[in-house]
Amino acid sequence: MGIEQSDLIQRLNSECFCVSLDQQALRQALATQTDQPELFELLHQRCPTVFAARPVFVSPAHMARMRELICAVESVIALPAYREHVLAGAAPIARHPAGARGVFMGYDFHVAQDAFGLIEINTNAGGAMLNALVARAQRACCPEVAGILPPPALAENFETRIVAMFRQEWILAGRKQPLRSIAIVDAAPSNQYLYPEFLLFQRLFESHGIQTVIADPADLELRSGTLWHGDLAIDLVYNRLTDFLLESPADEHLREAHLNDAVVLTPHPQAHTLYADKRNLILLSSDEHLQQLGVAEATRTILLEGIPRTERVLPDQADQLWARRKQLFFKPAAGYGSRAAYRGDKVTRRVWEDILAGNYVAQAVVAPGQRVLEDNGVSQVLKFDLRNYAYDGQVQWVAARLYQGQTTNFRTAGGGFAPVYPGPASAVAIATI
Repeated sequence: MGIEQSDLIQRLNSECFCVSLDQQALRQALATQTDQPELFELLHQRCPTVFAARPVFVSPAHMARMRELICAVESVIALPAYREHVLAGAAPIARHPAGARGVFMGYDFHVAQDAFGLIEINTNAGGAMLNALVARAQRACCPEVAGILPPPALAENFETRIVAMFRQEWILAGRKQPLRSIAIVDAAPSNQYLYPEFLLFQRLFESHGIQTVIADPADLELRSGTLWHGDLAIDLVYNRLTDFLLESPADEHLREAHLNDAVVLTPHPQAHTLYADKRNLILLSSDEHLQQLGVAEATRTILLEGIPRTERVLPDQADQLWARRKQLFFKPAAGYGSRAAYRGDKVTRRVWEDILAGNYVAQAVVAPGQRVLEDNGVSQVLKFDLRNYAYDGQVQWVAARLYQGQTTNFRTAGGGFAPVYPGPASAVAIATI
């Protein structure tokens, strides 16, 4: 990326306050999409900081580089040698064959002026419907800026692709009849932070003729080779559980339905094992491992330049890891949602003992981007990461997540999901206003 382009992107993220979230437009978008007028209030009560006040600007070069890296990762995961290596030591349920690929793969990046890195991959990345919603609720302060706002059709097309993705999962699993029913499943779903998004998904699926329920896994019952929710036979489960291997007793019927191919489960344990276990980043960031897997040199170069070096945290390496801790970020191998993840320069001796005993990986630190917000003349600097929602190796949507602290938390005033606008071509007008 050229210096001028990089400087312009940084200037836009530091000085542009011309586009903001329009609460009235958000209310109108919800009213248009749903027949639940209380959903706007539910969003504000349950998720008061889920939507950021301003968008984030990212260069076309960085957008292209993220897509290139995602394709490189997907090409490695498709290799029989990689799959055999990862699945060899996995739980038996992860070795159960599944035709479905797994919906809403989330590739999370740190992208800044002088930094770039894929920090993790998630298999049930949340927020897709919320990002489609917030894309309809941006307000520009002048005609010049209004020209960069995406048209409503962009969000509508994304939602159409979401439905097509679920239908494709159904077909890939070998089903011949039309997809008739979906269960959106999470533990105590009405208590989940992103429950409003479940309602948006329910409305979307039903608008396309697919009967949809939102359910706790304990509400599902496997009877006579079919998974039931009450008197509704469930064709497909959209899995939002963080019990990735379905080990909880509450997941018993869902687990058995998956193992007996009585339901199409997406994403499923095998997808999580192949993509989202943090230990996979050790393979993907090691030239030695990649060569052993037979990865082509050009692909290795893309991966090694774009994935921060990742290593196992082992007790016999405790002293040297502690000495390098300020350059490392520590994550539990099976973690999610930034839980129990620590920036090395913030780690105390007490926490360090937990890390050594807790099946962690250590990843080289890559600085996140920064976005300056301004409210009534008071400036606030937030960090951001970029989430690429992908399916079958294709990026469907890119969103930013603004936050303060060590990790994304959706608790920062002015932070949360933000639209991503590419620059600088479309952004030159803003920079000169």
